[in-house]
Amino acid sequence: MAGLIKRIGERERKYVEEVLASDFSRSKSPKMKARFEKAFAAKLGVKHSIALSNGTAALHSALYASGVRAGDEVITTPLTMSSPAMAILQADAVPVFADVIEDTLAIDPKRLERLITPRTKAIIAVSLYGLPPELDEIMAIAKKHNIKVIENNAQSLLSKYKKRLTGSIGHLSIFSLQSSKHITSGEGGVVCTNSSRLADAVRQFGFLGFSLSRAKGQIRKNTIKNPHDRHFMMGYNYRMPDLCAAVALGQLEHIHELVQRRIDVANLFIEAIGSCKWLKPQFTPAHAVNSYWALAVRLTNPDILWTAFRKKFMELGGDGIYSAWRLTYDEPAFHRATRNFSGKERVIKATYKGKLQKWEKGLCPIAEKVQQQILAFKTNYWDWSRAQKQAEILKKTIAYFDKT
Repeated sequence: MAGLIKRIGERERKYVEEVLASDFSRSKSPKMKARFEKAFAAKLGVKHSIALSNGTAALHSALYASGVRAGDEVITTPLTMSSPAMAILQADAVPVFADVIEDTLAIDPKRLERLITPRTKAIIAVSLYGLPPELDEIMAIAKKHNIKVIENNAQSLLSKYKKRLTGSIGHLSIFSLQSSKHITSGEGGVVCTNSSRLADAVRQFGFLGFSLSRAKGQIRKNTIKNPHDRHFMMGYNYRMPDLCAAVALGQLEHIHELVQRRIDVANLFIEAIGSCKWLKPQFTPAHAVNSYWALAVRLTNPDILWTAFRKKFMELGGDGIYSAWRLTYDEPAFHRATRNFSGKERVIKATYKGKLQKWEKGLCPIAEKVQQQILAFKTNYWDWSRAQKQAEILKKTIAYFDKT
């Protein structure tokens, strides 16, 4: 628990040196991406892992593999980074927003099911701040309606839902290796699945539609010399570079240390909050393990302004507090989203029982309520003494407002 953790260490440097020593030659390649994919799949307990350039590329690829096409609908939460909805639009489909559960902040399966229409093809189930949603309920709904579930674990790594790792439950799952995440390669994304068919589709979509690209990433050398018929479908160049894969592989080898530190910091802050009645940490059910990409705490006292709490925390020496993202349907880009990614004019319409889902205030009232309350505390303190200092500052901040 205590002490200083090196986030980037000798493992990462060793693997990067192997790539550089190869001079990026195919014949000398250390095949770092393939090694990382194999190790990541083993860590998650899934059959296939595909390393891509970033988490949004992973989402886009997973949507394609799920059969999402122009005009289809995909249900997700508005209380998260806007990447899921942007990926849906990038797939020329329509985001449909379901409200959340107040104490866990996760997408509400009951509200989700009410939004399913004949055009619904997939659900993006977000593990927010490291906490998985009610995946069993979501998977049951998906089975009933014959739609795919994509776990969005950009903020979740080694989290558990009923003793199963997140990333191993949905039809597909995605992870982000962006610099703020549990493990990082600077930028990067991963798609996981137990289906060879879905893995093939993800890899081919992210490898320029290459006809010889398969779930294991192998290309038959006896046919690569033929200059014809390589691309049997349109695709994107979403492949992860070997340099990024080298860093990711090194990170993977001390993943438990990196994730446990965030959990320990979150618990330290929760202990500091103690019996404070007006600060409510994100509720983690007994059947779940939260990997705490950040600690989300709701400020429920209407007499204490969010800005005032943050200001006092920083005055006392706190590092700062993040707000929750603006709800996706309230972001400026989504009020102007009448063009698809090819530039063609299009009115974005999502229907519920024949009625248009209007992206405006009141669409998801619980999400709108909690979004304004969330104080998001950093958990990536590699120096334990600094985390302890921040926890003490949090105690002092609470005491200040209890007295006023």
